Amino acid sequence: MAIYTIFSQYYHYFLRGTKVTVALSFFTVLLGSLLGSILGVMRLSKSKILSGFSKIYVTIIRGTPLLVQLYIVYFQLDFLTYPRVIFFGMDLERSMPCMIALSLNSAAYVAEIIRAGIQAVDKGQGEAARSIGMTPSQAMLTIILPQAIKNILPAIGNEFVTMIKETAVVQYLGVTDLMYNNGIVTTATYNPLPCYYISAIIYLILNLVIGGGINVFERRLRSSD
Repeated sequence: MAIYTIFSQYYHYFLRGTKVTVALSFFTVLLGSLLGSILGVMRLSKSKILSGFSKIYVTIIRGTPLLVQLYIVYFQLDFLTYPRVIFFGMDLERSMPCMIALSLNSAAYVAEIIRAGIQAVDKGQGEAARSIGMTPSQAMLTIILPQAIKNILPAIGNEFVTMIKETAVVQYLGVTDLMYNNGIVTTATYNPLPCYYISAIIYLILNLVIGGGINVFERRLRSSD
């Protein structure tokens, strides 16, 4: 079968998988950003315990394959029960362990982005805040972090683009993402190559759209400086 013929007959599988892929990526980056922000601040803490924990966490996560982390989290949390609820096309019973594993992975990279963003802020900003009586925590929350966030938001957007592709591993745990539905169509047609071309095009379109949005956002940030 030609690519067009397969897509015209089975497009609903690809669209359903795309919806799950985008939703899973979005919530993963959202949760990963929250945890990564905490880890990034911990990394810069004067407490050796907090800084050391953050550094070890980032080293372990960045030094091991995502697929291995996915299986570890899935089997480690097999004692938990998840609701049989369909949320944005995702079956939470299967998706929640994957979302947790992907968020933990994303947090390590976001933590480094946050750390770099904070360190890019002029040290004089923090010193000025403390000179008017602010505590280090107040200076971080009200002066330094708002400026850092403006610098790191484009990088967080790039993390979203990366996660769109990384979520392909969840197919191995039965999450009905794009690649899982690709497998269904491949089995039905006995013609894998066109199916992979279609999936590749969908991933490319998603990343081009998101990347274009990130570029527009960056230009607006630069124009506001």
